[in-house]
Amino acid sequence: MATYTIGAREERLAGADPGAANWVCLAAAPTFAIMALLTGVLGGGPQDVFCSAGQGASPLNGMVPMYVLMSAFHSTPWLKLISSRLTRLTNQS
Repeated sequence: MATYTIGAREERLAGADPGAANWVCLAAAPTFAIMALLTGVLGGGPQDVFCSAGQGASPLNGMVPMYVLMSAFHSTPWLKLISSRLTRLTNQS
């Protein structure tokens, strides 16, 4: 099966399971949430020296807010999963 993406033709792999790709997208939000928690608890470490030049420039500076925002931006698959399951439950009743 051939698909066209941004002007380039791509051939799908014969053995690729599209169902697995749907579940992999659920890994991003919890991963970023765990990274935010660990960075907040354990501290950023020596890498914070590079980020200290922009201190006070924005209330969203630092690694913890970045990881929290990344987790929020990648929460769409979770929201779709929850919504589909709630819809399925309400349609069964």
